[in-house]
Amino acid sequence: MLERDIARIQELIDQQQWSELRDMYSQYPIPDIADLLMSAQQTDRVLLFRLLPRAISSDVFSYLESEDQNEILKGLSHEETRNLLLNLRPDDRTVLFEELPGRVTQKLLNLLTPEELKKTRLLLGYPEESVGRLMTPDYVAVRPEWSIGEALDHIRIKGRDSETLNIIYVTDAGWKLMDAVELHRFILADPEQQVSELMSHSVISISAFEDREEAVHMMLKYDILALPVVDSEGVLLGVVTFDDVMDVAQAEATEDFHKGAAVTPLKGSYRETGIWELYKSRIVWLLGLVVVNLLSLELMAYYEELLASSIALTFFIPLLLGSGGNTGSQSSTIMVRGLATGDVEVNQWAASLGKELTVGLALGATMGLTGVLLGTWKGGLTIALIVGLTMMIIIVVANLIGVILPLILTKLDLDPAVASNPLITSITDATGLIIFFSISQWIMAWIH
Repeated sequence: MLERDIARIQELIDQQQWSELRDMYSQYPIPDIADLLMSAQQTDRVLLFRLLPRAISSDVFSYLESEDQNEILKGLSHEETRNLLLNLRPDDRTVLFEELPGRVTQKLLNLLTPEELKKTRLLLGYPEESVGRLMTPDYVAVRPEWSIGEALDHIRIKGRDSETLNIIYVTDAGWKLMDAVELHRFILADPEQQVSELMSHSVISISAFEDREEAVHMMLKYDILALPVVDSEGVLLGVVTFDDVMDVAQAEATEDFHKGAAVTPLKGSYRETGIWELYKSRIVWLLGLVVVNLLSLELMAYYEELLASSIALTFFIPLLLGSGGNTGSQSSTIMVRGLATGDVEVNQWAASLGKELTVGLALGATMGLTGVLLGTWKGGLTIALIVGLTMMIIIVVANLIGVILPLILTKLDLDPAVASNPLITSITDATGLIIFFSISQWIMAWIH
């Protein structure tokens, strides 16, 4: 559908049919308009953006990647840029300024009105990953002593600039948050009632200095579409809306995926990341894992005579290490995700360890039996005993490593996602070799 429309758009541009282009835009939702815009030829994108009605241009701009936003800004006039910035929501404007070079940001700040400049500087003053950067100061608040009729009159006036109207916040004269009330309750209430009669005093809020991931967890936990943001004294500063939280959740999930594959998280999208940045994001991890793997090589060299005495043992090394690595990666993935979603708490480490020890023993027994059967088939009873026992112990130990490492990293205030699959595999390989050679040496000595 969109591919056909892209061709049609290019045809209308060539024919200079501007009114038809505007009519065509109006048929699509905002996200699709953004896709159509960036699918056009690069030289035509600014032209197409200028054709957008002012009422939707800022919303379309918010859907673009930072690189594409910068491209559009370069092609706009001074006045066009100013109007665009003033129409952007404060939180979207903050995201834009975060991604632009400091020199460009300062230039754009000078285009804002004193009121909007104050809002923007307030948001930019919070730590980079904090809720304060994410919130919008555009909300509607009423007083508890107002009548419902007075509150509705206020909502009609202030609601035009608010990012969300589903929830109306109740504050005292000092703007301290008292409650959050659904809009429909105001509409259905008697106009002569006081706002205080609708209050339940059960509002959920978050500090502006809290990590934005916590906002994601809270909104999912309490199933709310907007989360009020307060300072240390409970004064209402702004709100975080569901669409902003979804963007954060996607970014955090992407970051965890990258770390889980031993890749330094990319600062932007893959499309806008250069070859040099992609190289740097991977090479440090690869070199670090080489150092970890050196231990495995040293162990192989140390037990060279043992391996030479029984070639059959060599045959099972990849199988044993691979099984250990896979087991460690499984438990690590489950634990990292559990910590990320709040399903697992660090202070519950004993319960998690006990559960995974039981699971590991069950897995180890099953895999150990498999090792016995394979060892009997390829090398006889002695090899079967070595492989079976090694397999069982490696599985149990690797499973525990996959659990313990993320917990330790979280306790040290480090991202548990650093316990990546390649890192877990490298650690379990070295551990597995120690177990394998120790058991092999002991059984060989016992038999002979």
